[in-house]
Amino acid sequence: MVYTLSYQLYKYEYGLTAAEQRAADVRAGEAAAALRDLRLHLGRTFRRGRRGRAAPRAADAVTAPVRVMSSVR
Repeated sequence: MVYTLSYQLYKYEYGLTAAEQRAADVRAGEAAAALRDLRLHLGRTFRRGRRGRAAPRAADAVTAPVRVMSSVR
């Protein structure tokens, strides 16, 4: 979202309302959960490659479907 400079200055000076703060907390929590899941997934992927199994080929990475987490619930 793009806010005008006057609105940004007002929010900086007076802070967020309780509802805005809760919404910001929810967004921050969802982002943290997504990063944690990504970190765990990448950790499993690279750990699997070191155990002697064949690492995924570059061609597989190109043709594999992309999964995107939705931010809308």
